[in-house]
Formats: sequence, C-alpha cells, structure tokens
Amino acid sequence: MATRLSHLGIAVAAHDDVLAFWRDLLGLPVEHVEHVASDGVIVAMLRLGAGSGCVELLQPDAGDGNPVGKFIKKRGTGIHHVAFEVDDIHALCDEMKAAGVRLIDEHPRPGAHGTTVVFVHPKSTGGVLVELVQAPDAHSPG
Repeated sequence: MATRLSHLGIAVAAHDDVLAFWRDLLGLPVEHVEHVASDGVIVAMLRLGAGSGCVELLQPDAGDGNPVGKFIKKRGTGIHHVAFEVDDIHALCDEMKAAGVRLIDEHPRPGAHGTTVVFVHPKSTGGVLVELVQAPDAHSPG
C-alpha cells in the first residue's frame, strides 16, 4: 500500500538551468544531490516541507542511452514520473504481478539515497510512469 507521495520526478537538461526557479524563487532547499550511475542520472532532491515529499530533478549524466536522456530527446523536459512511498515493496510487487500489472523492473532494486525502488509501466497505470519507493529503514523481506 502506498503511504504517501515520495516525490515528483522532473527530467531536466541541467540542474543549473532550473534551480533559479525551484530553489531560489520557490524556496525549496536542495536536500541531496547524488549520481545514480546505474540509471545514468544526477539526482537533485528538493524538499517541499515536513511530510510533503520532494521534487526530484533528474539530469542525464554524460553516458549514452540512459532512460532520462531518451525521455528528454523524445518528449523534452518535464514531468517524468510520480513516486509513492510504500512499506513493503516486495509484497506489493508480488501482488501487482499476480494482478497482471506490468513492471519495468522485474525485482525491486537499489535507488537513490539508499532506497529500494521499482518502476511500474505506464501501460498499467493509465499512462503515468509510477515509481514505488521503500525507505532504507522500512520493512524488508524476512
């Protein structure tokens, strides 16, 4: 079960191009910046407020063929995905598979900031790329 909105992922060509809006004008502090080599992105997380989730700015790294770079090339910059925090990502994935939901990731995998993540294909969600996120200290399979 989804417990709250984790973040809204926004594909950007470069963080520097948009931080003047998100950080300087809206006042969202940059909480964390991380290179996620396995996904080919540099992630900047901006905190909305206590318990409100984050805005995640996804900048493609210099590598070829990463999903965010492909997204920008095909659709331009903008909303990439919506992410929900879940308590037990493994159980939820099993339940979704049993219900015929198409997952992009066959199994949950490491994500940014020590999380465990899985992406749900837009064909199963009404056209929206959905990320499920389990915090590092949440329930883990026994």
